[in-house]
Amino acid sequence: MSRSSNLFGGIFGTFAVSCIALILVPQTQIGGIKEHENPDEGTRYPVWNSRPGRDIYVREGCYYCHTQQIRDPQNGSDIGRGWGTRRTVARDYIFENPPLLGSTRLGPDLTNAGNKSWRNEPADDYIARPPKRDRAWHLLHLYNPRAVVAESIMPPYRYLFEEQKRGGQPPENVLPIAARKADHVVVATAEAVQLVDYLLSLDRTSPLPEAGAAKPAAVAEKK
Repeated sequence: MSRSSNLFGGIFGTFAVSCIALILVPQTQIGGIKEHENPDEGTRYPVWNSRPGRDIYVREGCYYCHTQQIRDPQNGSDIGRGWGTRRTVARDYIFENPPLLGSTRLGPDLTNAGNKSWRNEPADDYIARPPKRDRAWHLLHLYNPRAVVAESIMPPYRYLFEEQKRGGQPPENVLPIAARKADHVVVATAEAVQLVDYLLSLDRTSPLPEAGAAKPAAVAEKK
């Protein structure tokens, strides 16, 4: 056999093994995953998150600084930080296109940002925990992150807000801050509200058999 034939055979063999290991084997393992059915509650998980705020999340590049993946305790302290009650698994993302896993954490993980137990402080620093992160909190955080998290390095998204002149009936989603003009108020645009509503919809704490035991909710919600 000639040297060129050996070279061609080696290249083809490497390509074939790579395809089998990286494509066919994972497809066999997780390619057929479907929703998990809970017969006791008559529910299925996950469901497709069709909120328009998801498109805004992608457009604004939020996944550059935030992840949506919870590591197990053996590989990180995500659960201890209060970012989730269990690790995320492949089933969590079967309807995500594309999955917004992210790869850098300049900001906290947002996998469960809509869950009432989610937090952004060290697990032992309950005194610093802010008030409930409802829509009003998130809108103010978008407009001026350091107004609610002093050490935040997140840039402000003030172009998602506008100033309106005060009238008789206050508009919805007015921020509790002063506008540049005394007779104006700062109001969230529809896109800002949609983005926040998407964040508040993020909750991957639903029990899954392959995810292992979840952290007790009482611990996660401790103040």
